[in-house]
Amino acid sequence: MSNQTEVKTERRVGTQEMINKLLTERQEMLVLFCQVASLDPYTRGNPVKAKLQEFCQVLVDYVAFGHFEVYERIAQGKERRGRVVQVANKIYPKLAEATEVAVAFNDKYDTSETDSLLENLPKDLSALGEELAARIELEDRLVGAMLAR
Repeated sequence: MSNQTEVKTERRVGTQEMINKLLTERQEMLVLFCQVASLDPYTRGNPVKAKLQEFCQVLVDYVAFGHFEVYERIAQGKERRGRVVQVANKIYPKLAEATEVAVAFNDKYDTSETDSLLENLPKDLSALGEELAARIELEDRLVGAMLAR
């Protein structure tokens, strides 16, 4: 196998691994989102706090991976495929907005003082859910471009 073919194969494997990690983190975040959304927000106590803090950690990990691993790679010029760069440039502003909403949610709820905030949780989860749905749709467009040959 030629050196050029080996490099191309390594890049494809690396891209697939990155996509798999993104999708795995997304799935974990969505499962926890659903679990938190099903909690009774007016119930005070450690189970709600613990699940909410777990969700916040996974949420931040998920958005950070997307930002620092996937989009940063493209922004640094490490992505050679024009179609991928074009899609990334088009969707990035909305992805950045969704990231800001997720970080704001985390900043608000990943604290030991969540009891006073729990009555706002359903409204805040709804707003976050809308942003995450938009983000996922955009990510899927980028993943599709990355997997296209």
